[in-house]
Amino acid sequence: MKILIVDDEAPARDRLRQLIEDGGIHEIVGEAAHGQEALDIAERVEPDVVLLDIRMPGVDGIETAHHLNKFDQAPAIVFTTAFDEYAIKAFEANAIGYVLKPVRRERLDQALAQAARLTSDALADVGRKSGYADRRRHVCARIHGELKLIPVSDIRYFLADQKYVTVVHENGRDLIDDPLKALEQEFEDGFVRIHRGALVALKAVDALKKDDEGRTQVILRNCDDDDLFVSRRHITNVKRRLKKG
Repeated sequence: MKILIVDDEAPARDRLRQLIEDGGIHEIVGEAAHGQEALDIAERVEPDVVLLDIRMPGVDGIETAHHLNKFDQAPAIVFTTAFDEYAIKAFEANAIGYVLKPVRRERLDQALAQAARLTSDALADVGRKSGYADRRRHVCARIHGELKLIPVSDIRYFLADQKYVTVVHENGRDLIDDPLKALEQEFEDGFVRIHRGALVALKAVDALKKDDEGRTQVILRNCDDDDLFVSRRHITNVKRRLKKG
């Protein structure tokens, strides 16, 4: 199998590389020190398996796995972790491969033999039970064949248009593959649906106002790219969420 090693600590990467090379069965096709680098390399080399550390600065292992899952050729994931027993039970309950640090050859060989592709629901469950947030801190767009991670904190709204969703953020607008319904479920704490095709960040809303036709329009701070109107179906909930926020 083609293996990508991801860990922010060089000694940990060295240990995994040595174990794999000594085995003489699998091929190492890349190494990465953080989540963004892992995604960039995985897009290019299409590994069969990613050995993925969990505790990394920036984009952690759970979130990196979420983004890897969306690849056309999604790799299998084996987490390398120093988590406690309670968190490990979450991995085992979802049949997710893991290797405890310090990594032992026998356990690594077993995990690679059992490596499987993960479901998003399983990852979310592990995120909750292991103490990691089950929500991503970024959404991922493909721009001219390259991956771009957009911080959720920078997003003003999501706008659905047929099969794609446009994400409007502080630095522009990009297309992403995530369905609007899934985005609503994942980021429900910080976003509110204003009509069937739009989710707006609560913190980005400056005011609601009526236009000349009596429609309720959402006014955003420092943003006037699109006319955003609240449907009658959603107006009560929008007002409630804004008042609560």
